[in-house]
Amino acid sequence: MNNAKGRVFKYGDNVDTDVIIPARYLNSSDPAELATHCMEDIDKTFVERVSKGDIIVADKNFGCGSSREHAPIAIKAAGVSCVIAETFARIFYRNSINIGLPIIECPEAAKGIEDGDEVEVNFDTGIITNVTKGTTFQGQAFPEFMQKIIAAEGLVNYINNK
Repeated sequence: MNNAKGRVFKYGDNVDTDVIIPARYLNSSDPAELATHCMEDIDKTFVERVSKGDIIVADKNFGCGSSREHAPIAIKAAGVSCVIAETFARIFYRNSINIGLPIIECPEAAKGIEDGDEVEVNFDTGIITNVTKGTTFQGQAFPEFMQKIIAAEGLVNYINNK
């Protein structure tokens, strides 16, 4: 999987892990169960509207708060193919790579993409294309080892396959 393409769900600054997956659902580690509650405290209709391949775009400090791995798992299990943000909380960034959720920091894209836009991301080049507006942004390309972890659906699978 070298690219992602989907409709954008746009959020602002400081989207924390408590709104990505509320603490009241942390008694489950089943990805499908977590997906049914993804983003519900910030966007009640997210799970009804999200389609496989859709993309989350946010402003600064996405994934801040507690270091729960449940947050990127819920996002990935909901069908989101990539998260683009101005910046990510470091532990969320690491957890996302560990579970195979592609994420890209790109402040220009975060500012230039709106809710509902159709966006395509090329993981090899880091190029983010807003198909709706005909604009492109240069994000960070994923190093080869990170692409292998994402392709394997996470670090544990990657290690087990070696």
